[in-house]
Amino acid sequence: MSTPPGRFDGYVHAHAGRLVDGAGAPLLLRGVGLGNWLLPEGYMWKFDGGPQSPREIEALITDLVGPDSAAAFWRGFQDSFITEADIERIAAEGFDHVRLPINSRVVMDADGAILARGLELIDRTIGWCRTHGLWVVLDLHGAPGGQTGTNIDDSPRGRPELFENDTYRAQTVALWRFLAQRYATETVVAGYDLLNEPLPNQWQDLYADRLVAVYREITAAIREVDTDHLIIYEGTHWANNWSIFTEVWDANSMLQFHKYWSAPDRPSIEGFLATGRRLGLPIYMGEGGENNLDWLQTAFQLWDDLDISWNFWPWKKIDTRTSPCSIVPPAGWDAITAYAASAGPRHATDVAQKVLDHLITAMTLPACDYQQQVTNALLRRAPLRLPATGFGFRGAGVSYDVAEGVLLRGFRADDAVTLRFAGGDEPAELPFAHNTGTSRADDEGIDVVLQPGDWVAYELNLVTASEHHLVLSGTAGAAPTLLIDGSAVPWFRGDGLGTGWHTAGVALRAGRHELRVGASTASLTFTSVQVTNGSLPFQLSGTAFIPR
Repeated sequence: MSTPPGRFDGYVHAHAGRLVDGAGAPLLLRGVGLGNWLLPEGYMWKFDGGPQSPREIEALITDLVGPDSAAAFWRGFQDSFITEADIERIAAEGFDHVRLPINSRVVMDADGAILARGLELIDRTIGWCRTHGLWVVLDLHGAPGGQTGTNIDDSPRGRPELFENDTYRAQTVALWRFLAQRYATETVVAGYDLLNEPLPNQWQDLYADRLVAVYREITAAIREVDTDHLIIYEGTHWANNWSIFTEVWDANSMLQFHKYWSAPDRPSIEGFLATGRRLGLPIYMGEGGENNLDWLQTAFQLWDDLDISWNFWPWKKIDTRTSPCSIVPPAGWDAITAYAASAGPRHATDVAQKVLDHLITAMTLPACDYQQQVTNALLRRAPLRLPATGFGFRGAGVSYDVAEGVLLRGFRADDAVTLRFAGGDEPAELPFAHNTGTSRADDEGIDVVLQPGDWVAYELNLVTASEHHLVLSGTAGAAPTLLIDGSAVPWFRGDGLGTGWHTAGVALRAGRHELRVGASTASLTFTSVQVTNGSLPFQLSGTAFIPR
């Protein structure tokens, strides 16, 4: 794949409250995060109760095979976990950028000297992205001393020492100045994400003012050598407390929040939208994912409908159902994770070495289990399950039309569509409020209830012209209506079709389509719309309902 003409002619930048590309055209970034590569995290290795930070994981590998073999393992890991094949696949899926999380220890030693190996990895990524037409967001995920005091920033003593130690602060500023100077003319770089998730709750009251001062100092250092690149600021407490954003520090900047395990709806992000409007700055959902397919479909529909740039987290990890790439753990890996958690014996060194060698091979893209359903949910591509509650977020008359609705507590409270828990009783928590990794196809979920004349609209995106079959599942009540791009399509219910309503094969062109589901003569309840490739594998029989 060649770079699209003019794609990198100029810098991604903020203009009049929006993100625009180098030519000044409105830009909505849609990308993936390369988590676990330059800053390993324990949960992505399936370490439960064992090492979590890069330092702790490195200590485990050294314990297993010794320092020399451990060093060789890490070099092999860095050369295999993300390769050009990954970047090529990310671009082929239709994403437009990657967010590259960087541990400062990869690019800077304890004395503040720059490390050539770390720069080589960053340069390599930028080169691949140039070839395949992707932008790169440089993300300082682990600052010198740590900005969170947790495992996710590799803090040496479990404290956010960036804000306690002047040496770490000076190193952080110097590192960003160096990176900005190095990449000042590199238009493949979309922007500089200064600090990932600084200051969780227990620290923000102590150091929020220092964070603002550090942000201002880094910004000034960058602007001494680079006047063009976008600067990205994250709030405190996992990026989501924006109380520090009281004024504009740099006109060419963007504000970032993260979204996990909470309602995928507009009320949950209204504060971010209001701050962006007040300051006249674009906003970025820089990390979100780690949830079931219904959550992904709904949340990423929300970002698109509200013109919020986004980045899915992460592209790849071990034995997962929530990322596109699932690394198949090699034989013997379970024994290593048990040892790491002090729940099993240590492998002999030669056995551990073989497991680690096999793990490096397993991490390459061709060896992974590729889970197309994850990217399909993010981009609303068939085959796809659209949860009933995943209708659009563009408001009444565009995404839905109802005479009167009953709101469900804690979810989509700004929309007038009637939502209710399937199965009746309200559960203790909403079904997307935790990291489940499952789809909602195997539990009760949430229903949409429509009265006669009501409708809700869903988005479907197709890469190529193709034929599809739709199933309306979990239905009760009247026959549904279906409009695809404004044209009526009949539903069938008959022998051999099971529960729900079905369409025959529907030929659709490439591009975006609107699926509008409505109630006809009486109330209609349904749980999902499933879109499969091709037509039905059997003859339709029974009665067809043709919407009028």
